[in-house]
Amino acid sequence: MWGLPNIREASSMYKRMPSREREHAIAADNQGNLDMEYLENGKVQETTNPSWRLSLPHVLVATISSFLFGYHLGVVNETLESISLDLGFGGNTLAEGLVVSICLGGAFLGSLFSGSIADGVGRRRAFQLSAFPMIVGASLSATTKSLEGMLLGRFLVGTGMGLGPPVASLYVTEISPSFVRGTYGSFIQIATCLGLMASLLIGIPAKETVGWWRVCFWLSLIPSSMLALAMEFCAESPYWLFKKGRPAEAEAEFEKLLGEFHTKSAIAEVSKSDRGDDMETVHLTELLYGRHFKVVFIGSILFALQQLSGINAVFYFSSTVFRGAGVPSNLANICIGIANLSGSIVAMLLMDKLGRKVLLLGSFFGMAFAMAVQVTAASSYIPSSGALYLSVGGMLLFVFTFASGAGPVPGLLLPEIFPGRIRAKAMAACGELFRGIVVLAFIGTTWTTDPVLGFHYILPDRNSFCEEQRGGNQRKITSRD
Repeated sequence: MWGLPNIREASSMYKRMPSREREHAIAADNQGNLDMEYLENGKVQETTNPSWRLSLPHVLVATISSFLFGYHLGVVNETLESISLDLGFGGNTLAEGLVVSICLGGAFLGSLFSGSIADGVGRRRAFQLSAFPMIVGASLSATTKSLEGMLLGRFLVGTGMGLGPPVASLYVTEISPSFVRGTYGSFIQIATCLGLMASLLIGIPAKETVGWWRVCFWLSLIPSSMLALAMEFCAESPYWLFKKGRPAEAEAEFEKLLGEFHTKSAIAEVSKSDRGDDMETVHLTELLYGRHFKVVFIGSILFALQQLSGINAVFYFSSTVFRGAGVPSNLANICIGIANLSGSIVAMLLMDKLGRKVLLLGSFFGMAFAMAVQVTAASSYIPSSGALYLSVGGMLLFVFTFASGAGPVPGLLLPEIFPGRIRAKAMAACGELFRGIVVLAFIGTTWTTDPVLGFHYILPDRNSFCEEQRGGNQRKITSRD
């Protein structure tokens, strides 16, 4: 995106100098931290990277939506028993399953419109719109006195959860310098981990303190309000502005994100990448049957494999599973949070060094190995004490390997491989598929089977459809014919 060199005419002073003096002058300029190369036409190529500090605050604000996704994903983990007792449906596994899964139903609906909203009103306004149902839904859940009110509140929260993360992936990809795009993309997964850990830790007093679960929902209003307010001061996506025919505003946003020195090259790259892409409305049939079908199919498969791994069963029911194994749920949740965060940090450090494909392969193979460990623990040949350690260790290894690749990579890779014209709606289409899978999986397993059976949905990796070059340049990642 910003890897296109910035070209300017060589100084006429250098042209008039003897060759030896010119070499000394150029060497002195290079000491000023500008890495320049002479081209055959007498122009100078500037190869420095833009400062990552300028775009970092905007990325951090965007990741609040992912924090909220993780928080609402885990907020019912510790509190579900207290909620069911207070609202009068204790022991009703169907009602408990609905409280958990209806949030994903709302996320399916939110993701259905995320592409149209992001393209229609812009990335910043889409973030603010995602915060609104989360504020209303969390308030309703915190004040309700009936199961119906809880279900409605969770559904509204889910719509915001479905809208926010896809827009976050788009926004981070479009405003990040290419040399740190993988690192910044990993912030989304880290924010989700922190949200999960926060919900688990905040929910610990729920068993001893009557009505504490209401406090857990009230507290989520703080980051939701922060997201809505802080986005007012963040940069809009220059890609979206350019696509809307507002190049002057796009240039101003690039200057805010990259600095004046790299603005022209960034605009030139956007113009080049969008050349040939007509501005007509993208229809769903074009994504499903047209020339973009293959790349959308790849994205859908990646998201499907991510969700069919069964990771949501861990995040929703880890307390129940560990408690059934005789492990204190508080300790188990802390260990899962640490494993999740550790894996996300590993992904952040390696994403731009090893590339997306290597992390995906390693992640899926690691998850398969973790499943093998758990199967071994369930066999009759392992003593009960050893089976406990193998089972818990296998679950923690599963979470760690998921967070190191399968968690953060799809959301970062897909905006990079999708052309700018279809990026938002293609992300929404892929999101609809994987959230639909999650809803169906939970409807089928939440109250009919043990939740841990979801772990055995792990499938072999199919991400070899993609080729990539390290550094994450959007136009250097293409689908293989």
